[in-house]
Amino acid sequence: MATRHENAGQVIDRPLLAVLRGERRDPPPVWLMRQAGRYLPEYRALRAEKGGFLAMAYDSDAAAEITLQPIRRFGFDGAILFSDILVIPHALGQDLRFEAGEGPRLSPTLVDHALSVLEPVADRLDPIYDTVRKVRASLPEQTTFLGFAGSPWTVATYMVAGQGSREQAETRRMAYRDPAAFGAIIDTLVDATVDYLSKQIQAGVDAVQLFDSWSGSLAPREFERWVIAPTAKMVAELRRRHPDTPIIGFPKGAGGKLPAYARETGVSAVGLDETVDPVWANASLPENLPVQGNLDPMALLIGGDALDAAIDTIRGAFPTRPHVFNLGHGITPDVPIAHVEQLLGRLRG
Repeated sequence: MATRHENAGQVIDRPLLAVLRGERRDPPPVWLMRQAGRYLPEYRALRAEKGGFLAMAYDSDAAAEITLQPIRRFGFDGAILFSDILVIPHALGQDLRFEAGEGPRLSPTLVDHALSVLEPVADRLDPIYDTVRKVRASLPEQTTFLGFAGSPWTVATYMVAGQGSREQAETRRMAYRDPAAFGAIIDTLVDATVDYLSKQIQAGVDAVQLFDSWSGSLAPREFERWVIAPTAKMVAELRRRHPDTPIIGFPKGAGGKLPAYARETGVSAVGLDETVDPVWANASLPENLPVQGNLDPMALLIGGDALDAAIDTIRGAFPTRPHVFNLGHGITPDVPIAHVEQLLGRLRG
């Protein structure tokens, strides 16, 4: 599939999609993780009207509107589907709720219950595919549409413990103590995630991202087993089904394990978190592999000269490599709109 599309005789260029397929662009295309969210007044107004996060994620009209809001305001090169990584365990039969100020909760927890107690809900994800179709119909032609899912290790940490934690201790203990039972959870998530992303692609997304937000908690051998191997399996199957769809892998906290992740998973591009030295990444990752990142969200929050300097450092680190400019993690709710405008002005000149 080309990155330049014919539409009524007009050639449409999608810069972000081009870079994910290995073409360098200058200036680099840009989108921001969590760009659809609480820092936007239009998002806060809609949430006040619609209610809680989960209700909006399953309301395809609301979720489509939220996905499009930052595109209308900023003209980012990519739109990221508004949803959550925990819709997969919800569809597999765990109860999911979001508690104010405390984050998501899943039950029953798989540290105390067998996977077999869960009863999957067949149509639970249908509203998300409806969201994709609605966004695709309204998105500017030049904007790349990104779907996403959580990677099996990260999603499993929530399924086992029932909530997020700093060290994922319960899940790591289970993986060591009973690798067969934990492996069954991972295998179930691999299959469910491949089907979920495949249906997003069928509904209209151009590329997908795998978020492995808690991969940094694992020792090297465990990282190979629970991050690299499942990701490689998913990438291979997605590529079999959708050979032209780029897959971005984002193993947050992987650090020195990033080169192995890039080589062994087969992802199309690697996301770098803000702790990664971009000069090191450029020297250590496979030649010409597209990278994404890795502005510190705190630099965006502070703005001014600090933001300009951070932008310039990252751009200078990738003089020839295909690069998608992004944050090293999600945008924080307290970022001023003016700082996002400063970022785009600095990038686009």
